[in-house]
Amino acid sequence: MIRTEHPTPDTLDLAAIRARHTLLLLDLLWDGDLARVDISRELGLSRSAISSIVTELISVGLVQEVGTRGSGGVGRRATLLNLNTRAAALLAIDLGASHARVDVLDLHCQSLASLTVPHDIVSGPQATYDLLTDLSAQVMQAADISADQIALVGIGVPGPVDHDTGRVVLPPNMPGWDGEDIREALQRRLNLEVLVDNDANLGALAEARFGAHRGTQDLIYVKAATGIGAGVLLGGRLHRGMRGGAGEIGHISINEQGPVGRSGNPGSLESYAAAQVLVTLARSLRAAGAPTTLPNPISLNDLLNHANTDPLARAVWEEAGHHLGVAISTTMNLFNPEAVIIGGRLAQAGDVLLAAIRASAHGRTMRINVDRTRIELGTLGVHAGVLGAGAMMLDSLFTPRGLPHLYAISRLAQGESSVGRDPASRAPPAGPSPPRPAETHPAPLPAAQTSPNRTTRTVSHGGTP
Repeated sequence: MIRTEHPTPDTLDLAAIRARHTLLLLDLLWDGDLARVDISRELGLSRSAISSIVTELISVGLVQEVGTRGSGGVGRRATLLNLNTRAAALLAIDLGASHARVDVLDLHCQSLASLTVPHDIVSGPQATYDLLTDLSAQVMQAADISADQIALVGIGVPGPVDHDTGRVVLPPNMPGWDGEDIREALQRRLNLEVLVDNDANLGALAEARFGAHRGTQDLIYVKAATGIGAGVLLGGRLHRGMRGGAGEIGHISINEQGPVGRSGNPGSLESYAAAQVLVTLARSLRAAGAPTTLPNPISLNDLLNHANTDPLARAVWEEAGHHLGVAISTTMNLFNPEAVIIGGRLAQAGDVLLAAIRASAHGRTMRINVDRTRIELGTLGVHAGVLGAGAMMLDSLFTPRGLPHLYAISRLAQGESSVGRDPASRAPPAGPSPPRPAETHPAPLPAAQTSPNRTTRTVSHGGTP
């Protein structure tokens, strides 16, 4: 018989089973500290099997012992185990039409440092990459984190992203970016593994893991801002479509005879309810004699700040909510979600916008698709982008493919030997720095929530190490 050097199917199965048990154990510890006996009971595994996995996780620095818990009577005190959230760091980038934000996150997606600056996406790829490179270096320095401790970089962008290639495809709100390979460009600049996705998809991941509707399996997140997009979770998994273009709700024609929007489609939702369209509408109403106390010329901030107090602003948001509700009713009839979450800058209009969306959507949706569906405002605010990037990176790392990479980063973080490795090899390259950002201390991120949406951890993201 000829002996083969390849592992047998039994060996492969055992390795896969151990990896899955390791991930389930980490998943439990992500929620909170537990003793070995608790984990054994939760997973239905023997104490010896749990001890073997825990010993390995402690050796690489991903898990640590953090004291004991009383037995409540006679017997040994149980040693508590804790997920070392500083075993690796994540670099989260939220790139919008008019801003750029970079955060260093721990493994609970708590921000260790954050920088936000105004930035016009129309300035183009190279200027944007220069800015993001500089912000990344600054935020890592502020967090006292080296590039060797960064496990992944995750970025959300305001346009459609080809999931297989990482390229943006004819983005209506990103002129000059068509065909740009953001993943490859940032990997080259930062010398780190990069994941990239549409910002609305990341908003859906953020709300399902960290928001008020965490754990929801069927959820639609609508990001309404300069553009309007949607992220769709079905059965706990992000629905991308064949290439990654699913969820482009802003380009649904709600009136086939209507005005042409940025995408070139007549009567698209964005041609009625995108930010600049609403500003133009408000100025037209003022010119026509509509009563208002708003300054002249009216800005988007004016409309948001006085949404519930100024009659003209209220009228604008009621009309925007009506149009959003028409498009949302289409998604409700198609997908029958448990929740529809409204996020993005326009959500700051609050209750007047939400009430109009509900009225419009409820009146156009079949009863079976509306009776148990909640339409709510998002709870994560300006943090949705970085938290969504964090969720995307966790979904990539906490997989059988991502686990070895996480082990390697964790070993480096606890100071183990890296013979033959240039410590600076993954650091962002030196280069000219743009001016220091004016806003460097955004509000703290919401506290990490328990019971994350575990089913989304199996989602496959391009660029997984």
